[in-house]
Amino acid sequence: MKIPEKAPDLGEVLAKSRITPDVISKTRDLIRKVNSEYMYWDDLKYQHMPEGITPEIAWILVKMSRIVQTRHIPLEDSKGNPFGYWQPDCVLKELHYIDQRAGGAILVDEKSVLAEEKSRYMVRSLVDEAISSSQIEGAATTRVAAKEMLRTGRKPRDRSEQMIYNNYISMQLIKELLTEPLSIELMLRIHASMTKDTLDDPSWEGRFRTPEDEPIHVFDADGQKILHVPPPASDVSVSMRKLCEYANADSENEFVNPIVKGILVHFWVAYVHPFMDGNGRTARALFYWYMLKHEYRQFEYLSVSTAILSARARYYRSFLYSEIDDNDATYFIVYNLRAIHKAIEELNAYIERKQKEKRRAYRFAAKYPTLNYRQRTLLASAIEKPNEIYTIETHSNIHGVTYQTARTDLLSLKEMGLLEMRKEGRKFIFIPVADLAKKLEA
Repeated sequence: MKIPEKAPDLGEVLAKSRITPDVISKTRDLIRKVNSEYMYWDDLKYQHMPEGITPEIAWILVKMSRIVQTRHIPLEDSKGNPFGYWQPDCVLKELHYIDQRAGGAILVDEKSVLAEEKSRYMVRSLVDEAISSSQIEGAATTRVAAKEMLRTGRKPRDRSEQMIYNNYISMQLIKELLTEPLSIELMLRIHASMTKDTLDDPSWEGRFRTPEDEPIHVFDADGQKILHVPPPASDVSVSMRKLCEYANADSENEFVNPIVKGILVHFWVAYVHPFMDGNGRTARALFYWYMLKHEYRQFEYLSVSTAILSARARYYRSFLYSEIDDNDATYFIVYNLRAIHKAIEELNAYIERKQKEKRRAYRFAAKYPTLNYRQRTLLASAIEKPNEIYTIETHSNIHGVTYQTARTDLLSLKEMGLLEMRKEGRKFIFIPVADLAKKLEA
Protein backbone atom coordinates (compact mmCIF):
# COMPACT_ATOMS: atom_id res chain seq x y z
CA MET A 1 0.00 0.00 0.00
CA LYS A 2 1.28 3.44 -0.92
CA ILE A 3 1.62 6.22 1.62
CA PRO A 4 -0.93 8.86 0.52
CA GLU A 5 0.47 11.86 -1.33
CA LYS A 6 1.06 14.86 0.92
CA ALA A 7 -1.52 17.60 0.38
CA PRO A 8 -0.53 21.16 -0.59
CA ASP A 9 0.65 23.37 2.25
CA LEU A 10 -2.12 25.74 3.34
CA GLY A 11 0.19 28.67 4.00
CA GLU A 12 1.97 28.39 0.67
CA VAL A 13 -1.25 28.22 -1.36
CA LEU A 14 -2.85 31.10 0.54
CA ALA A 15 0.24 33.24 -0.02
CA LYS A 16 -0.11 32.80 -3.78
CA SER A 17 -3.92 32.94 -4.10
CA ARG A 18 -6.78 35.37 -3.58
CA ILE A 19 -9.87 33.84 -1.99
CA THR A 20 -12.68 36.13 -3.13
CA PRO A 21 -16.46 35.79 -2.67
CA ASP A 22 -16.64 34.78 -6.35
CA VAL A 23 -14.15 31.93 -5.76
CA ILE A 24 -16.15 30.73 -2.76
CA SER A 25 -19.39 30.85 -4.75
CA LYS A 26 -17.91 28.90 -7.66
CA THR A 27 -16.60 26.11 -5.44
CA ARG A 28 -19.61 25.72 -3.12
CA ASP A 29 -21.03 22.63 -4.91
CA LEU A 30 -17.60 21.05 -5.27
CA ILE A 31 -16.86 21.48 -1.56
CA ARG A 32 -20.22 19.96 -0.69
CA LYS A 33 -19.46 16.93 -2.87
CA VAL A 34 -15.94 16.50 -1.48
CA ASN A 35 -17.20 16.62 2.10
CA SER A 36 -20.17 14.36 1.38
CA GLU A 37 -17.75 11.65 0.24
CA TYR A 38 -15.02 12.87 2.61
CA MET A 39 -12.30 12.93 0.02
CA TYR A 40 -8.63 13.49 0.69
CA TRP A 41 -6.40 15.53 -1.63
CA ASP A 42 -5.44 12.52 -3.76
CA ASP A 43 -9.10 12.13 -4.81
CA LEU A 44 -10.07 15.80 -4.86
CA LYS A 45 -7.38 16.78 -7.37
CA TYR A 46 -9.02 14.57 -10.03
CA GLN A 47 -12.47 16.14 -9.65
CA HIS A 48 -13.85 18.47 -12.32
CA MET A 49 -12.91 22.02 -11.31
CA PRO A 50 -15.00 25.16 -11.93
CA GLU A 51 -13.51 27.57 -14.44
CA GLY A 52 -10.54 29.44 -13.01
CA ILE A 53 -10.26 27.21 -9.93
CA THR A 54 -7.19 25.06 -9.39
CA PRO A 55 -7.22 21.86 -7.30
CA GLU A 56 -4.94 23.60 -4.79
CA ILE A 57 -7.42 26.44 -4.23
CA ALA A 58 -10.29 23.96 -3.95
CA TRP A 59 -8.33 21.98 -1.36
CA ILE A 60 -7.67 25.10 0.70
CA LEU A 61 -11.40 25.91 0.77
CA VAL A 62 -12.24 22.33 1.71
CA LYS A 63 -9.73 22.47 4.55
CA MET A 64 -11.09 25.78 5.79
CA SER A 65 -14.63 24.33 5.85
CA ARG A 66 -13.36 21.46 7.96
CA ILE A 67 -11.03 23.26 10.34
CA VAL A 68 -13.65 25.69 11.64
CA GLN A 69 -15.91 22.78 12.67
CA THR A 70 -13.28 20.47 14.16
CA ARG A 71 -13.64 19.14 17.72
CA HIS A 72 -10.36 18.14 19.32
CA ILE A 73 -9.91 15.06 21.49
CA PRO A 74 -7.20 14.41 24.12
CA LEU A 75 -5.26 12.04 21.83
CA GLU A 76 -2.02 13.66 20.64
CA ASP A 77 0.63 12.66 18.13
CA SER A 78 4.32 12.43 19.00
CA LYS A 79 4.72 16.18 18.39
CA GLY A 80 1.96 17.08 20.85
CA ASN A 81 -0.61 17.98 18.17
CA PRO A 82 -4.18 16.91 19.03
CA PHE A 83 -6.41 14.72 16.89
CA GLY A 84 -9.86 15.96 16.02
CA TYR A 85 -12.98 15.21 14.04
CA TRP A 86 -16.20 16.84 12.86
CA GLN A 87 -19.56 15.65 11.65
CA PRO A 88 -20.25 16.44 7.98
CA ASP A 89 -23.62 15.50 6.47
CA CYS A 90 -22.33 12.06 5.46
CA VAL A 91 -21.58 11.30 9.13
CA LEU A 92 -24.93 12.64 10.36
CA LYS A 93 -26.76 10.60 7.72
CA GLU A 94 -25.03 7.36 8.71
CA LEU A 95 -25.53 8.04 12.42
CA HIS A 96 -29.26 8.52 11.81
CA TYR A 97 -29.42 5.23 9.89
CA ILE A 98 -27.54 3.32 12.59
CA ASP A 99 -29.46 4.92 15.47
CA GLN A 100 -32.71 3.85 13.81
CA ARG A 101 -31.62 0.27 13.22
CA ALA A 102 -29.06 -0.66 15.86
CA GLY A 103 -30.81 0.35 19.06
CA GLY A 104 -33.50 -2.31 18.84
CA ALA A 105 -35.48 -2.87 15.68
CA ILE A 106 -35.35 -6.26 14.00
CA LEU A 107 -33.95 -8.56 16.65
CA VAL A 108 -34.24 -6.86 20.00
CA ASP A 109 -37.84 -5.70 19.81
CA GLU A 110 -39.26 -7.82 16.98
CA LYS A 111 -41.72 -10.29 18.51
CA SER A 112 -41.90 -12.46 15.40
CA VAL A 113 -38.26 -13.47 15.88
CA LEU A 114 -38.16 -16.21 18.50
CA ALA A 115 -35.66 -16.22 21.34
CA GLU A 116 -34.08 -19.37 19.93
CA GLU A 117 -33.62 -17.66 16.56
CA LYS A 118 -31.96 -14.70 18.25
CA SER A 119 -29.55 -17.09 19.92
CA ARG A 120 -28.66 -18.60 16.54
CA TYR A 121 -28.14 -15.18 14.98
CA MET A 122 -25.93 -14.20 17.91
CA VAL A 123 -23.77 -17.32 17.55
CA ARG A 124 -23.45 -16.62 13.81
CA SER A 125 -22.31 -13.07 14.56
CA LEU A 126 -19.76 -14.21 17.14
CA VAL A 127 -18.33 -16.78 14.74
CA ASP A 128 -18.12 -14.34 11.81
CA GLU A 129 -16.63 -11.56 13.93
CA ALA A 130 -14.02 -13.87 15.47
CA ILE A 131 -12.92 -15.14 12.06
CA SER A 132 -12.90 -11.79 10.26
CA SER A 133 -11.21 -9.78 13.01
CA SER A 134 -8.45 -12.41 13.20
CA GLN A 135 -8.06 -12.57 9.42
CA ILE A 136 -7.60 -8.79 9.31
CA GLU A 137 -4.60 -9.35 11.58
CA GLY A 138 -3.16 -12.16 9.48
CA ALA A 139 -4.85 -15.37 10.63
CA ALA A 140 -4.39 -17.77 7.71
CA THR A 141 -7.15 -20.35 7.66
CA THR A 142 -10.35 -20.92 5.71
CA ARG A 143 -13.73 -19.83 7.02
CA VAL A 144 -14.96 -23.40 6.59
CA ALA A 145 -12.23 -24.80 8.86
CA ALA A 146 -12.65 -22.00 11.40
CA LYS A 147 -16.43 -22.44 11.58
CA GLU A 148 -16.04 -26.19 11.93
CA MET A 149 -13.64 -25.65 14.87
CA LEU A 150 -15.93 -23.20 16.68
CA ARG A 151 -19.15 -25.09 16.06
CA THR A 152 -17.82 -28.52 17.00
CA GLY A 153 -15.79 -27.25 19.94
CA ARG A 154 -12.56 -28.97 18.87
CA LYS A 155 -9.22 -27.52 20.02
CA PRO A 156 -7.32 -25.10 17.76
CA ARG A 157 -4.69 -26.82 15.61
CA ASP A 158 -2.39 -23.85 14.96
CA ARG A 159 -1.73 -20.20 15.77
CA SER A 160 -4.30 -18.90 13.28
CA GLU A 161 -7.05 -21.07 14.72
CA GLN A 162 -5.99 -20.09 18.24
CA MET A 163 -6.37 -16.41 17.27
CA ILE A 164 -9.91 -17.08 16.06
CA TYR A 165 -10.78 -19.17 19.11
CA ASN A 166 -9.48 -16.45 21.44
CA ASN A 167 -11.47 -13.81 19.57
CA TYR A 168 -14.62 -15.91 19.91
CA ILE A 169 -14.12 -16.33 23.67
CA SER A 170 -13.23 -12.64 24.12
CA MET A 171 -16.35 -11.43 22.30
CA GLN A 172 -18.37 -13.38 24.86
CA LEU A 173 -16.22 -12.05 27.72
CA ILE A 174 -16.96 -8.40 26.90
CA LYS A 175 -20.66 -9.00 27.56
CA GLU A 176 -19.76 -9.74 31.19
CA LEU A 177 -17.99 -6.37 31.53
CA LEU A 178 -20.74 -3.98 30.43
CA THR A 179 -21.37 -2.53 33.88
CA GLU A 180 -17.70 -1.55 34.28
CA PRO A 181 -16.18 1.75 33.16
CA LEU A 182 -13.29 1.64 30.72
CA SER A 183 -10.12 1.07 32.73
CA ILE A 184 -6.55 -0.05 32.26
CA GLU A 185 -7.44 -3.32 33.97
CA LEU A 186 -10.35 -3.96 31.60
CA MET A 187 -8.18 -3.33 28.53
CA LEU A 188 -5.44 -5.63 29.81
CA ARG A 189 -7.97 -8.36 30.59
CA ILE A 190 -9.44 -8.25 27.08
CA HIS A 191 -5.97 -8.22 25.53
CA ALA A 192 -4.88 -11.23 27.59
CA SER A 193 -7.98 -13.12 26.47
CA MET A 194 -7.43 -12.13 22.83
CA THR A 195 -3.77 -13.09 22.65
CA LYS A 196 -3.49 -16.24 24.80
CA ASP A 197 -0.98 -18.67 23.25
CA THR A 198 -0.60 -16.60 20.06
CA LEU A 199 2.25 -14.20 20.87
CA ASP A 200 5.92 -14.56 19.91
CA ASP A 201 6.75 -13.80 23.55
CA PRO A 202 4.17 -15.03 26.14
CA SER A 203 5.27 -12.23 28.52
CA TRP A 204 3.56 -9.69 26.22
CA GLU A 205 0.16 -11.10 27.14
CA GLY A 206 -2.05 -8.65 29.05
CA ARG A 207 0.47 -5.82 29.44
CA PHE A 208 1.41 -2.56 27.72
CA ARG A 209 4.64 -1.93 25.87
CA THR A 210 7.51 -0.65 28.00
CA PRO A 211 10.75 1.22 27.13
CA GLU A 212 12.59 -2.07 27.63
CA ASP A 213 10.72 -3.65 24.71
CA GLU A 214 11.85 -3.37 21.12
CA PRO A 215 10.24 -0.41 19.30
CA ILE A 216 7.38 -1.49 17.05
CA HIS A 217 6.25 -0.30 13.62
CA VAL A 218 3.19 -0.96 11.48
CA PHE A 219 4.16 -2.31 8.05
CA ASP A 220 2.24 -2.78 4.83
CA ALA A 221 0.85 -6.20 3.84
CA ASP A 222 4.19 -7.17 2.27
CA GLY A 223 6.13 -6.22 5.40
CA GLN A 224 8.36 -3.90 3.36
CA LYS A 225 7.11 -0.37 3.98
CA ILE A 226 6.51 1.35 7.32
CA LEU A 227 3.01 2.81 7.38
CA HIS A 228 2.87 4.03 10.97
CA VAL A 229 5.28 4.63 13.82
CA PRO A 230 3.34 4.48 17.11
CA PRO A 231 4.16 6.86 19.97
CA PRO A 232 7.06 5.75 22.17
CA ALA A 233 6.39 3.18 24.88
CA SER A 234 7.04 5.81 27.56
CA ASP A 235 3.86 7.62 26.45
CA VAL A 236 1.55 4.60 26.41
CA SER A 237 0.32 4.55 30.01
CA VAL A 238 -0.52 8.26 30.05
CA SER A 239 -2.30 8.03 26.70
CA MET A 240 -4.36 5.03 27.82
CA ARG A 241 -5.39 6.80 31.03
CA LYS A 242 -6.52 9.76 28.91
CA LEU A 243 -8.51 7.35 26.75
CA CYS A 244 -10.27 5.96 29.82
CA GLU A 245 -11.15 9.47 31.00
CA TYR A 246 -12.43 10.41 27.54
CA ALA A 247 -14.48 7.23 27.10
CA ASN A 248 -16.04 7.48 30.58
CA ALA A 249 -16.76 11.23 30.48
CA ASP A 250 -20.31 12.42 30.03
CA SER A 251 -19.95 16.16 29.62
CA GLU A 252 -23.01 18.41 29.82
CA ASN A 253 -21.28 20.97 27.62
CA GLU A 254 -20.46 18.76 24.63
CA PHE A 255 -22.47 15.76 23.46
CA VAL A 256 -20.61 13.08 21.53
CA ASN A 257 -22.71 10.41 19.85
CA PRO A 258 -21.75 7.06 21.46
CA ILE A 259 -21.16 5.52 18.03
CA VAL A 260 -18.65 8.25 17.19
CA LYS A 261 -16.98 7.90 20.58
CA GLY A 262 -16.82 4.11 20.20
CA ILE A 263 -15.12 4.51 16.83
CA LEU A 264 -12.67 6.99 18.36
CA VAL A 265 -11.86 4.45 21.10
CA HIS A 266 -11.06 1.98 18.31
CA PHE A 267 -8.92 4.58 16.53
CA TRP A 268 -7.11 5.64 19.70
CA VAL A 269 -5.98 2.12 20.62
CA ALA A 270 -4.96 1.37 17.02
CA TYR A 271 -2.98 4.62 16.75
CA VAL A 272 -1.14 4.28 20.07
CA HIS A 273 -0.54 0.53 19.63
CA PRO A 274 -0.17 0.08 23.39
CA PHE A 275 0.57 -3.65 23.11
CA MET A 276 3.42 -5.50 21.44
CA ASP A 277 0.88 -7.46 19.38
CA GLY A 278 -2.91 -7.93 19.20
CA ASN A 279 -3.70 -4.20 19.01
CA GLY A 280 -6.23 -4.40 16.16
CA ARG A 281 -8.19 -7.28 17.65
CA THR A 282 -8.30 -5.59 21.04
CA ALA A 283 -9.32 -2.23 19.54
CA ARG A 284 -12.25 -3.79 17.67
CA ALA A 285 -13.34 -5.72 20.76
CA LEU A 286 -13.32 -2.50 22.80
CA PHE A 287 -15.49 -0.86 20.15
CA TYR A 288 -18.06 -3.66 20.52
CA TRP A 289 -17.86 -3.40 24.30
CA TYR A 290 -18.54 0.34 24.10
CA MET A 291 -21.51 -0.11 21.75
CA LEU A 292 -23.15 -2.77 23.93
CA LYS A 293 -22.44 -0.77 27.07
CA HIS A 294 -24.36 2.15 25.56
CA GLU A 295 -27.43 0.04 24.77
CA TYR A 296 -26.81 -0.55 21.07
CA ARG A 297 -27.99 -4.11 21.53
CA GLN A 298 -28.22 -4.83 17.81
CA PHE A 299 -24.41 -4.93 17.72
CA GLU A 300 -24.64 -8.36 19.36
CA TYR A 301 -25.81 -9.60 15.97
CA LEU A 302 -23.48 -7.61 13.69
CA SER A 303 -20.06 -8.52 12.37
CA VAL A 304 -18.47 -5.18 11.51
CA SER A 305 -15.09 -6.85 10.98
CA THR A 306 -16.57 -8.90 8.13
CA ALA A 307 -17.47 -5.65 6.36
CA ILE A 308 -14.00 -4.26 7.12
CA LEU A 309 -12.31 -7.41 5.80
CA SER A 310 -14.05 -6.99 2.45
CA ALA A 311 -12.49 -3.52 2.11
CA ARG A 312 -9.34 -3.94 4.17
CA ALA A 313 -7.19 -1.59 2.05
CA ARG A 314 -9.64 1.27 2.62
CA TYR A 315 -9.61 0.47 6.36
CA TYR A 316 -5.84 0.95 6.51
CA ARG A 317 -6.04 3.98 4.21
CA SER A 318 -8.54 5.68 6.53
CA PHE A 319 -5.92 5.43 9.30
CA LEU A 320 -3.27 6.92 7.03
CA TYR A 321 -5.49 9.77 5.86
CA SER A 322 -6.36 10.61 9.47
CA GLU A 323 -2.70 10.78 10.43
CA ILE A 324 -1.33 12.56 7.37
CA ASP A 325 -4.11 15.15 7.05
CA ASP A 326 -3.53 17.20 10.20
CA ASN A 327 -4.75 14.45 12.56
CA ASP A 328 -8.29 14.49 11.11
CA ALA A 329 -9.92 11.33 12.50
CA THR A 330 -13.07 12.03 10.47
CA TYR A 331 -11.70 9.80 7.70
CA PHE A 332 -11.66 6.85 10.09
CA ILE A 333 -15.12 7.70 11.43
CA VAL A 334 -16.61 7.90 7.93
CA TYR A 335 -15.08 4.55 6.93
CA ASN A 336 -16.31 2.76 10.04
CA LEU A 337 -19.83 4.18 9.80
CA ARG A 338 -20.05 2.83 6.26
CA ALA A 339 -18.77 -0.56 7.45
CA ILE A 340 -21.43 -0.63 10.19
CA HIS A 341 -24.08 0.33 7.60
CA LYS A 342 -22.95 -2.58 5.41
CA ALA A 343 -22.99 -4.97 8.38
CA ILE A 344 -26.58 -3.96 9.17
CA GLU A 345 -27.65 -4.51 5.56
CA GLU A 346 -26.00 -7.94 5.54
CA LEU A 347 -27.74 -8.85 8.80
CA ASN A 348 -31.09 -7.76 7.38
CA ALA A 349 -30.54 -9.88 4.25
CA TYR A 350 -29.50 -12.85 6.40
CA ILE A 351 -32.59 -12.52 8.59
CA GLU A 352 -34.81 -12.30 5.53
CA ARG A 353 -33.33 -15.56 4.21
CA LYS A 354 -33.73 -17.25 7.57
CA GLN A 355 -37.31 -16.04 7.97
CA LYS A 356 -38.04 -17.51 4.55
CA GLU A 357 -36.54 -20.78 5.78
CA LYS A 358 -38.68 -20.53 8.90
CA ARG A 359 -41.88 -20.12 6.90
CA ARG A 360 -40.86 -23.14 4.86
CA ALA A 361 -40.05 -25.08 8.01
CA TYR A 362 -43.47 -24.40 9.53
CA ARG A 363 -45.05 -26.19 6.59
CA PHE A 364 -43.43 -29.37 7.87
CA ALA A 365 -45.41 -29.15 11.10
CA ALA A 366 -48.62 -30.52 9.62
CA LYS A 367 -46.93 -33.62 8.21
CA TYR A 368 -44.50 -34.07 11.12
CA PRO A 369 -46.22 -32.54 14.18
CA THR A 370 -43.64 -33.91 16.61
CA LEU A 371 -40.77 -31.84 15.12
CA ASN A 372 -39.45 -29.11 17.39
CA TYR A 373 -38.25 -25.72 16.15
CA ARG A 374 -34.59 -26.79 16.00
CA GLN A 375 -35.39 -29.81 13.86
CA ARG A 376 -37.61 -27.85 11.49
CA THR A 377 -34.88 -25.23 11.10
CA LEU A 378 -32.27 -27.88 10.33
CA LEU A 379 -34.52 -29.49 7.70
CA ALA A 380 -35.28 -26.15 6.04
CA SER A 381 -31.55 -25.51 5.81
CA ALA A 382 -30.90 -29.05 4.55
CA ILE A 383 -33.26 -28.55 1.61
CA GLU A 384 -31.18 -25.52 0.58
CA LYS A 385 -27.89 -27.38 1.24
CA PRO A 386 -28.46 -31.07 0.47
CA ASN A 387 -24.73 -31.87 0.89
CA GLU A 388 -24.42 -30.31 4.34
CA ILE A 389 -22.96 -32.42 7.14
CA TYR A 390 -24.44 -32.13 10.64
CA THR A 391 -22.91 -33.28 13.92
CA ILE A 392 -24.22 -33.41 17.45
CA GLU A 393 -21.61 -30.86 18.55
CA THR A 394 -22.49 -28.44 15.74
CA HIS A 395 -26.22 -28.71 16.40
CA SER A 396 -25.57 -28.16 20.11
CA ASN A 397 -23.42 -25.05 19.56
CA ILE A 398 -25.68 -23.43 16.96
CA HIS A 399 -28.82 -23.74 19.07
CA GLY A 400 -27.24 -23.35 22.49
CA VAL A 401 -28.58 -26.67 23.84
CA THR A 402 -26.94 -29.54 25.68
CA TYR A 403 -25.16 -32.36 23.91
CA GLN A 404 -27.89 -34.79 24.95
CA THR A 405 -30.67 -32.56 23.58
CA ALA A 406 -28.82 -32.16 20.28
CA ARG A 407 -28.23 -35.93 20.10
CA THR A 408 -31.93 -36.59 20.64
CA ASP A 409 -32.87 -34.10 17.90
CA LEU A 410 -30.63 -35.73 15.30
CA LEU A 411 -31.38 -39.33 16.21
CA SER A 412 -35.11 -38.60 16.02
CA LEU A 413 -34.68 -37.21 12.50
CA LYS A 414 -32.75 -40.37 11.59
CA GLU A 415 -35.53 -42.58 12.95
CA MET A 416 -38.05 -40.61 10.87
CA GLY A 417 -36.03 -41.35 7.75
CA LEU A 418 -35.04 -37.72 7.15
CA LEU A 419 -31.33 -37.97 7.96
CA GLU A 420 -28.75 -40.68 7.44
CA MET A 421 -26.17 -41.41 10.15
CA ARG A 422 -22.59 -42.50 9.44
CA LYS A 423 -19.46 -42.87 11.51
CA GLU A 424 -16.47 -40.75 10.55
CA GLY A 425 -13.46 -41.45 12.75
CA ARG A 426 -14.67 -41.36 16.33
CA LYS A 427 -17.76 -39.25 15.76
CA PHE A 428 -21.11 -39.73 14.08
CA ILE A 429 -22.16 -37.44 11.26
CA PHE A 430 -25.63 -36.89 9.85
CA ILE A 431 -26.50 -36.02 6.25
CA PRO A 432 -29.84 -35.34 4.54
CA VAL A 433 -31.41 -38.35 2.80
CA ALA A 434 -31.30 -38.17 -0.99
CA ASP A 435 -35.03 -37.52 -1.41
CA LEU A 436 -35.43 -35.15 1.56
CA ALA A 437 -37.14 -32.34 -0.40
CA LYS A 438 -39.60 -34.78 -1.96
CA LYS A 439 -40.44 -36.31 1.44
CA LEU A 440 -40.99 -32.97 3.13
CA GLU A 441 -42.84 -31.14 0.39
CA ALA A 442 -44.93 -33.96 -1.03
